[in-house]
Amino acid sequence: MEFLNNLVNSVNGLVWGPPMLVLILGTGLFLMIFLKFMPLTRIPTGLALMWRGRTKGDEATGEISPFQALMTSLAATVGTGNIAGVATAIFLGGPGALFWMWCTALVGMATKYCEVVLAVHYREKDDRGEHVGGPMYAIKNGLGKKWIWLGTAFAIFGGLAGFGIGNMVQVNSMAHALETSFSVPLWATGLITMVIVGLVILGGIRRIGVVAASLVPFMCLAYLIAAAVVLVVNASAIPAAFDLIFTHAFTPIAATGGFAGAAVMAAIRFGVARGIFSNEAGLGTAGIAQAAGTTTSSVRSGMIGMLGTFIDTIIVCSMTGLAIICTGVWTSGESGAALSAAAFESAMPGIGGIILTIALVVFAFTTILGWSYFGEKCWEFLVGTRAIWPFRVIWVLAVPFGAIAQLDFAWLLADTLNGLMAIPNLVSLLLLSPVVVKLTKEYFARS
Repeated sequence: MEFLNNLVNSVNGLVWGPPMLVLILGTGLFLMIFLKFMPLTRIPTGLALMWRGRTKGDEATGEISPFQALMTSLAATVGTGNIAGVATAIFLGGPGALFWMWCTALVGMATKYCEVVLAVHYREKDDRGEHVGGPMYAIKNGLGKKWIWLGTAFAIFGGLAGFGIGNMVQVNSMAHALETSFSVPLWATGLITMVIVGLVILGGIRRIGVVAASLVPFMCLAYLIAAAVVLVVNASAIPAAFDLIFTHAFTPIAATGGFAGAAVMAAIRFGVARGIFSNEAGLGTAGIAQAAGTTTSSVRSGMIGMLGTFIDTIIVCSMTGLAIICTGVWTSGESGAALSAAAFESAMPGIGGIILTIALVVFAFTTILGWSYFGEKCWEFLVGTRAIWPFRVIWVLAVPFGAIAQLDFAWLLADTLNGLMAIPNLVSLLLLSPVVVKLTKEYFARS
C-alpha cells in the first residue's frame, strides 16, 4: 500500500506540476487570443443570455433550460474549493496566489467557452432520446474514429475521479464540518445525505436541473452577503489587502506569524492549481451539463457556460480570499476550511464559523449532485445507457461510505485522475479551435 501511495503521489506531482499548469494556462491564453478576447468583451451579453435562458424553450433541443444547465455546472464547481481551496492556496502561496487564481479564471473563460461550444455542437442523442455531449463526444464526432481512444481516456478518468472528488471527498468534508460545529455523528450525515442525493439524482438531469436552479443562486448570494459583512467590518484593510495580492504575485513573501513564507513560484503554482480545482476550466465538465440544455446555438450556450468560471472564481473565490487577507488570519498558521472559518469568526464572533459550516455543507452537497451527472455521462459513453441506473445506485451508496472513511489516498487518487481529465480535453480544444472560431464568426455575423 505504501508503494501504491508513493506511486500515486509521484504521478500527482507530475499531473499538477508546472508543465500541466503551463499547458492549461497556455491553452486558455491561446484560445483567448484566437477568439480576439471575445469571452471578456461579451460578459454582459452572456449575462443577458443567462437571464433570458431561465425559460426552458423547445424540449426537442434539450432536456433542461440553459439557466438550469449553467446552475448544474455551477453546482459542481462552487464547492469546497471556494472555501477550503482558496484558503489552502493562500496558506501555501501567500496573498499573491489570489492574483494567479484571477489570471487562471480570466483565460479560463475562453477555455470554458470553447468546451461548451464544442460539446453542444457535437452533441448527439442517446437511445433514450436525451441529448448527451462533452469532450468525449467532441473528440468522437469532431476528430473522428481514429481519435476515439482519447475520448475513451477522458471518460475513464472522469468516471472514476467523480467518485472521489465529486462524491466521497465532498460528503467527508460535510460530515467533519457538521461534527465539529454541531456534534452531528459522521454516520448520520452520511445516511441523511444519501437519502437526499438519491431522491434528486434518481430523477435524472431534469430533477438535478430544477434543484440546482433553486439552490445554487440562493447559496451563492447568501455566501456573498456573509463575506461582504466580513469585508465591511474590515473595510479599512481592503487597500492594504490588494497591495499584498499584487506585490506578492511577483515578489517572494517572508515568513510572518504562523505563515512560513512563500516564493513566487509557490504563489503561481498553488494559485493556478486551486483556481482550476475550483472552476474546472480545462477539465471539460461544463460542456457535459450544457449539452443537455435547450438551445439551437452552440455559441449562445458557450457565452452562458463561460460565466460559470467568472462567477465561481472572480466573484465567489475573490470574496473568500479577500476576507482571509483583510482580517489578517492568513498569518495565523491555519489552513483549509479552518482558515476561512477564522476569517468569518473574527468579523462575526459566535456565528461566523457556523455560517461558514452551513455554506460548506450546501456547497459540498450541490457538488455531489452536479458531479453525479458528469460521472453518469462518462460511463454512458463507455458502456451505453445500460450503465445509467447501476451508476446512480452505486453513486448513492458511496455517499455514507465517504462520510465515515479515511480518504487521504482516495483524495490523492481522485485529484490525480481529475488532472488527467485535462489532457484529452486540452488536446481536443487545440485541434478543434478553428471550428469554434468559425462558429463564433458565423454567429456574430448573423446577429
